[in-house]
Amino acid sequence: MHYVWMAIVGFIVGLVARAILPGTQNIGIILTAVLGIAGSFVAGLAGQALGWYHAGAGAGFIGSVIGAVVLLFAYGKLKGSAT
Repeated sequence: MHYVWMAIVGFIVGLVARAILPGTQNIGIILTAVLGIAGSFVAGLAGQALGWYHAGAGAGFIGSVIGAVVLLFAYGKLKGSAT
């Protein structure tokens, strides 16, 4: 059940990140959920490196959204789209 919640929250985080970043992102529903999950992972790693989170602690919702926005921005630049 933990993985189902992770996918649902990841999807919501991905949707919020896509709404925040201007421009058109041509990614589907599955990649939106993967974006949110990966954003949470990146935010957790960055927070641990900066000393904001303890080892093994997950990032919060806002940190996850920020991580997802950073990943979406990087994806847009690598893909060459106008973001």
